[in-house]
Amino acid sequence: MLFLGYFIALLVTVFLEIVVFYYIKKRGNKRSQLVKSFEYTMLCMMLWCISLIVQILIINYASVDYAVYVDYFTYLPVVLTPVALFFVSYIFAKGKIHFKKWYLLLFIVPCITLGVLWTNDIHHLFYSNYSLLSGDAEFGPYFYVHSLYTYGLFLVDIIILLRASVKKSSMLSKQSLLILFGALIPIIVNVAGMLFFSYNIYVTPISFIVTIFLFGVAILRYNFLSVAPIALKKVVDQMSDLYLVLNQDCIISDCNKPFEQIFKVNKNFLIGKNLFDLNISKVIQSTKGSLVDCIKNAKKEEKVFRLEISLSGSEKHYNVEISGIYEDKQCIGILILFKDITQHLIDMHNLEKNQNTLMERERLASLGQMIGGIAHNLKTPIMSIAGAADGLEDLITEYKESIDDPEVTREDHHAIANDMSSWLSKIRTYDSYMSDVITAVKGQAVNMNDEKPILFTVKELLNRVNILMKHELKNALVTLNIDYKVSEETQILGNINSLVQVLNNLISNAIQSYNGKPNQTIDLIIDSKNNKLIISVVDHGCGISKEVQDKLFSQMITTKGQKGTGLGLFMSYSTIKGHFGGDMNFESEVGKGTRFNIILPKE
Repeated sequence: MLFLGYFIALLVTVFLEIVVFYYIKKRGNKRSQLVKSFEYTMLCMMLWCISLIVQILIINYASVDYAVYVDYFTYLPVVLTPVALFFVSYIFAKGKIHFKKWYLLLFIVPCITLGVLWTNDIHHLFYSNYSLLSGDAEFGPYFYVHSLYTYGLFLVDIIILLRASVKKSSMLSKQSLLILFGALIPIIVNVAGMLFFSYNIYVTPISFIVTIFLFGVAILRYNFLSVAPIALKKVVDQMSDLYLVLNQDCIISDCNKPFEQIFKVNKNFLIGKNLFDLNISKVIQSTKGSLVDCIKNAKKEEKVFRLEISLSGSEKHYNVEISGIYEDKQCIGILILFKDITQHLIDMHNLEKNQNTLMERERLASLGQMIGGIAHNLKTPIMSIAGAADGLEDLITEYKESIDDPEVTREDHHAIANDMSSWLSKIRTYDSYMSDVITAVKGQAVNMNDEKPILFTVKELLNRVNILMKHELKNALVTLNIDYKVSEETQILGNINSLVQVLNNLISNAIQSYNGKPNQTIDLIIDSKNNKLIISVVDHGCGISKEVQDKLFSQMITTKGQKGTGLGLFMSYSTIKGHFGGDMNFESEVGKGTRFNIILPKE
């Protein structure tokens, strides 16, 4: 068989093209314009090679004279390939495009080429003498117009791809280089054949073996079709946090505007330079950990490394998060996020300067969180009251219109009155609920020095606790089970606000003991023994370590760390002792849970 080697090579090329095309269809984002345009490019290459396979079969089993006519149809994918590649490059650069009329201009020369080629027997403007060998072929004047447009468009495609790659990565990314070289190989082979040596028409599409291999590596290895659109730049420039992107060699690839503003540098100056060759690294003073070590570790492990830094000559302080950018378990870059904690540190310093106000501030902060939850819970009754008011307004209007209406019966008037009464009843219910909420919040907001003891019932106490903790419990997906073993009307003498705060603190500790695990329960048990009222808060969480247990009531320590309310178990113990003449104890086992008991004298 003539051209057997070319036939086999073309079959291999088509097979590789089908594999890559199938992978794109299977794994690519079907809504991505970049994926779609790349699919069309691959389809053109496939049709090109398939038509040449058909041509070889015709040469061997029919006549060489018919080969030229197959070649005419081969030019359909030939003229569309540079256009398809143009859209790949253009979408890669823009991220996403919308149809514009000027895009149609790209198809004018390809359409004319096909028309001239298909009517070549009449005018010979494309081929004066056709041959499978380029050195033996004689080309007409239009062939050079077609070649100039084709290679010119390929050149435009390459320039767009180069500029977009540099703009996105501040250098030629591996993905872009592979696509670039893949697109250049057939062009180089074609131009070299035309200028320096004779070759047949099968050499160019066979060179697609290299092209497809490079395309495949760019897609499979470096995820070319998943590159982020440039529009993302507008988003990151709006971030309050600073960010810096490095490649594997610590060369700066990207940063956002806040980074430029804080470090007083221009992005164009930074791009392409090593981070540690710039004054920026000298301005950064690490107060916890090493920036160099964190970057090295981020290249080895897919985890976030953190450190605190300050800027020399500035009062700015940052929490820095360094993480590797991984693709197929290979680190392709480093992302550094700077989170401004200056104000946070100032606030903490001010709190430390006055220990006497620390608990009050944290208590109010905790109260603010509870109020946020309360406000959320008040929305429903407020909206319901508003709806009831609208309902009453409609009924009043209806009643006014019915006064002089002879068709309105006595029963109709009673029906309207009943509807009004129903709306009023609902308003009173919602009003009562909101009143309870406001009373509970107001009670917790009173001055800490208000120590005046009052009598209150267990029911009043737990109503306040339930209202104030409802939002926190709901967010944590934890259920509070209240078990009354005494009458709800059992009375307690003391400061109800302080006792509510103690119980809230214990319940918050119990929630924290589950470490975010949802659908858990906390038992709140009210019992009586030896003329003492015992209020127990029981969780089934992580328990308390032996080291913490030894200090629990002797030092200001909280099992919730920085998330504590500031009251702490030490202050809770002091409150029960001093305000109520009672006592507190606990039982805890690591991994099984904790039980806190508040023991109060009964009235």
